[in-house]
Amino acid sequence: MARIAAPRGTADILPDDARRWQALENAMRDVFARYGYGEIRTPIFEHTELFARGIGEDTDVVEKEMYTFEDRGERSLTLRPEGTAGAVRAYLERRLDTEPQPVKLWYAGPMFRYERPQAGRARQFHQLGAECIGTMDPAADAEIIAMAASLFRRIGLADYELHLNSIGCPQCRPAYVRKLREALEPVRDSLCKSCQDRFERNTLRVLDCKRESCRAATQDAPSILDSLCEECADHFATVRRYLDELGIEYVINPRLVRGLDYYTKTVFEFLSPVLGAQDALGGGGRYDGLVETLGGPPTPAVGFAAGMERILLAAEGTLRGEAAALDAYVATLGDAGRRVGVVLAERLRRAGLRAELDYMGRSLKAQMRQANRLGAKTVLIIGDDEAKAGTVQLRDMESGDERTVGVDEAVHVLQEKRGEK
Repeated sequence: MARIAAPRGTADILPDDARRWQALENAMRDVFARYGYGEIRTPIFEHTELFARGIGEDTDVVEKEMYTFEDRGERSLTLRPEGTAGAVRAYLERRLDTEPQPVKLWYAGPMFRYERPQAGRARQFHQLGAECIGTMDPAADAEIIAMAASLFRRIGLADYELHLNSIGCPQCRPAYVRKLREALEPVRDSLCKSCQDRFERNTLRVLDCKRESCRAATQDAPSILDSLCEECADHFATVRRYLDELGIEYVINPRLVRGLDYYTKTVFEFLSPVLGAQDALGGGGRYDGLVETLGGPPTPAVGFAAGMERILLAAEGTLRGEAAALDAYVATLGDAGRRVGVVLAERLRRAGLRAELDYMGRSLKAQMRQANRLGAKTVLIIGDDEAKAGTVQLRDMESGDERTVGVDEAVHVLQEKRGEK
């Protein structure tokens, strides 16, 4: 019978790799806590309408990439393709809008998009992200960016570039979109098929196309920064001033528009040359209309998200997950020694020590080799004679010194060795 393989675009995270994931997660939790963000865990699937309304029906995500299915109650549900819409839904449904504002949330977990699998891009991928909901203050935009930069710095990731732009608001953006359409109309036929489709429905996205032919055709397109209203221009200038004062370097990129409809004003991306063509580590921006779109009152917000697989790829040389040191390996001989050893290993674990035991019936010599492979600091040897005498031989694996102690004393000796007196 043929073996069953994992679905295309998914991956198993094995123990050696999982330690790097845990190192990233630990860094993330520490950094987010320092900025006052609390964890939120939303469902992996939501009503399809949430993403259609929140992300935008004309986006590639909603049109082509969502995993949507009908449940037994004939309700349309979708595996979450991103985290912001679910966080905002929870903000409204759980009445977080009645708490002191802004509400600061972070999340991490699997997301799902039907895309062509490649390096750093999978059909089940993992995102970390943060949302600051309830404030218009440009300092919140700068804080979100600074927090992402702080996370990258914490894991030793320095080789990246921050791109920054403003895409205006519903008051000033429509006039710019009309100006952009007029400028692109003469080159419309030279655009790729996707951009020709976007031309009428989501014209800004044409600027974000990565195809060289489209980038060449749009190189003389007007800059949205020249069309910002006074409020948007002032907001963007203030964000930039805060970033300058924080010492965070950035590149102004008028072509940066992001791929989801809910963005307004500030947008940004972190790009890493290590990742090749798919160079985006993550990004985000302000989304002042999303809460209202999802049925709430007008509520400003800003956030960011980053692909965890991409971060791990970019930080391959700096982020390492070290295996926890094994305090003790319990080596046993004979039935009586075995019975005592099983109980002793459990006592060590209950005392907060990391202990391992042979389950393969190895010889003493083979058990010593296994203890060495596992990096055990101490081996506790118990044979039938030791079991009868109520003793255990302690062998220090670094110095090779051996001594005999009582079984009850062994726990205290190892705790002292670990510094937990």
